[in-house]
Amino acid sequence: MFTGTLEFDVVLPADSRSLKAKRGYVRPVVAALRRLEVSVAEVDQLDLHGRAAIGVAAVASTAKHVGEVLDACERLVAGRPELELLSVRRRLHSSDDE
Repeated sequence: MFTGTLEFDVVLPADSRSLKAKRGYVRPVVAALRRLEVSVAEVDQLDLHGRAAIGVAAVASTAKHVGEVLDACERLVAGRPELELLSVRRRLHSSDDE
């Protein structure tokens, strides 16, 4: 069994001056990622209006499949014109890891 995680650090548009406005940008991204059958949540910078950290996790029987799913997630977030993607942290774990 293999698990993979991504953590996206994104900058939101300048008009995101409230937590309500922030949710308006983050929710559609989270919903789109969930359609890729991954677990996803806003994981950090919860009180900052202009930034968001979005975490994604996937599980599969092969490392190749996990990598393909994570690649699709990364393309989806990078392709969102309303977001500026600052960084992506990717990790892959095997059930054999200690």
